Amino acid sequence: MVSTPQPRVDPAAIAARVDAQFPDTVRVLQRLVAVPSHAAPSAPPGALRRSAELVADLLRGLGADSVEIVSAGGGPGVIGQLWVSDDAPTVLLYAHHDVQPVADDWSTDPWTPVVRDGRLYGRGAADDGAGVATHVGALAALGGDLGVNVRLFIEGEEESGSPTFGRLLRQHRDRLAADVVVVADSDNPAVDVPGLTASLRGVADLTVTLRVLGHAVHSGSFGGPVLDAPTVLARLIATLHDASGAVAVAGLGPTGRSGVTLAEDAFRRAAGLVDGLVLAGRGPLADRLWWSPAISLIGFDATGVDEASNTIQPLARARLSLRVAPGVDASAALAALKRHLAERVEFGAELTIEDGACADGFVADRSGPAYAAAERALAEAFGSPVVFQGQGGSIPLALEISEVFPEAEILLTGVEDPDSRAHSGDESVSLPMLRRAVLGEALLLAYLPEFLGAGRGAAK
Repeated sequence: MVSTPQPRVDPAAIAARVDAQFPDTVRVLQRLVAVPSHAAPSAPPGALRRSAELVADLLRGLGADSVEIVSAGGGPGVIGQLWVSDDAPTVLLYAHHDVQPVADDWSTDPWTPVVRDGRLYGRGAADDGAGVATHVGALAALGGDLGVNVRLFIEGEEESGSPTFGRLLRQHRDRLAADVVVVADSDNPAVDVPGLTASLRGVADLTVTLRVLGHAVHSGSFGGPVLDAPTVLARLIATLHDASGAVAVAGLGPTGRSGVTLAEDAFRRAAGLVDGLVLAGRGPLADRLWWSPAISLIGFDATGVDEASNTIQPLARARLSLRVAPGVDASAALAALKRHLAERVEFGAELTIEDGACADGFVADRSGPAYAAAERALAEAFGSPVVFQGQGGSIPLALEISEVFPEAEILLTGVEDPDSRAHSGDESVSLPMLRRAVLGEALLLAYLPEFLGAGRGAAK
């Protein structure tokens, strides 16, 4: 059991500094939103680089030294540090400055930040501009009273799957080593309820190609004895779920229980479900989201409706995304899914499977002193106890960090809320919640010397 000493910190004074700095924090977020920092072909030339340069300038403005834009062949990241003492514990603050491209409808220009009804709207406002702004705001509020060494790594390719993240960690290991890692890229159960993410599902995907003919044929001359490829593929995809909608592939989970109750009405509202849609699966909603597998059809290639003719289509393709239950090896889960498909393809159709991304999930060790410090800091900042939650999504970098720095405590903190609509149109962040997140991180950094003690040496 970790002891929880009474920190010698004045929370009211820190809160006053956070409030005084908060208009600047909002301006930081607005500047980040204004840069279309995504990697899609539609991005303006050099946008990711301009975003990285903006982040580097922000870190220099905090007094950080050794600020450098780095790359291992992928999107540009930024590394910097604020060094206090060789005897002080070291904290690595992570966020990412790259964002998703714009595909959905927006009510305003996604690259022009707009404040409306207490929320700031714009692409990346929540994911993960708010994470960058939280780090900047917390460090600005603490100023010269910082009691820990701080290293910062603001990644530039998270939304592209972090393909070179592991290489960057290893190349710059000495500059990123820390006793505690704060990953500001998760969410909170509500704008006034803090969350610490303690589990993440893994992810794997594959592309299935199914062929029934060498070429298209007339549906009147051959239809009946010959089923078209999209129909055969649809029948195969339908075997992936049982009658309740739960995943029917053997060996994929579920693997645990959350002990958290999620309000179905809030979940339905956040997802934008059509009226009357029945939720799939069995058991508590949080367990279905956080501790159970999910398989989604995220892409399907066949003749479009506008191009359709009376022919039997010879070929169809589908891309499947598998969310792997925490604790299940993602490569083994992918193999189980491939085996399921191969065993159930009907009518002797020709099936080809191409592997895609594959990354394990993450289960945090909550027994360390940094978790105790975070629980205290966030509860004080939000005025509500911390909820230890899971995430249905995947953050593969959490596992990579734990592999490169096995002794570090990894805290996944929240900068989003149920109405943030990350990756969707009208993405936004609650400004009152952002202020609480900044205060929570500032208090965490202030409390960590007491909870961790000096002279740890792990990051020296």
